[in-house]
Amino acid sequence: MDVQMQKINKSFDDSGRRRTIFCSTSARFPSGSVTVIVGKSGVGKSSLLNLISGIDLPDSGQLRVGDHCISDMTDTERTLFRRRHIGFIYQFFNLIPVLTVLENVILIAELDRVSPKTYLPRAQTLLEQVGLWDRRSDFPETLSGGEQQRVAIVRALVNNPDLVLADEPTGNLDQDTGRKIMQMISSLVRDQRKTLIMVTHSPDAAAWADQMFAVADCDLAAMDGPFHEPSHG
Repeated sequence: MDVQMQKINKSFDDSGRRRTIFCSTSARFPSGSVTVIVGKSGVGKSSLLNLISGIDLPDSGQLRVGDHCISDMTDTERTLFRRRHIGFIYQFFNLIPVLTVLENVILIAELDRVSPKTYLPRAQTLLEQVGLWDRRSDFPETLSGGEQQRVAIVRALVNNPDLVLADEPTGNLDQDTGRKIMQMISSLVRDQRKTLIMVTHSPDAAAWADQMFAVADCDLAAMDGPFHEPSHG
């Protein structure tokens, strides 16, 4: 599912001052590709993911995901679109502590008003891939941070989304586990013609990218050379 930004403008109030994060910004993220977004802290990387998902709206311009114009949808339409077509992976796990690993993963079935059995085969496959099927009946508090992040990643992928938005998906994983997770995610994206847009500071994660953009000066700039972790400011 292609993602296209067409002359996007976005600003917001910041302590009484108007701050612009995107100014007439255009970019395309092709189906089946892995795109990495880099940039210093606070420049708008996470805001970009919020715009693409319709959690936030641009002040002007058009944002299209596949054949759908996100910026023209109602709040309800955007919510349903996210639930059916977009998977989210964030730095923070956001697992529900009173639910088991498996219950956290297939919770989306309740949101979609279908039987949990619908997602069970895929949940088992993904949890086996990340080495956590034998922990399916455990609660999040019994897992390490890395294990909780793997559960969160599986939860994002279990409904087979067309678009995956990831904010530091390997940020809380050791290098070897992070590499396995990126291999799993990139295989899903490329084999099934899905789209991954990922914010990261990790050169290992960025190595999986088909294209890279840096957020700076209220725009997205395409990058050609090797990725080096940006300085923070």
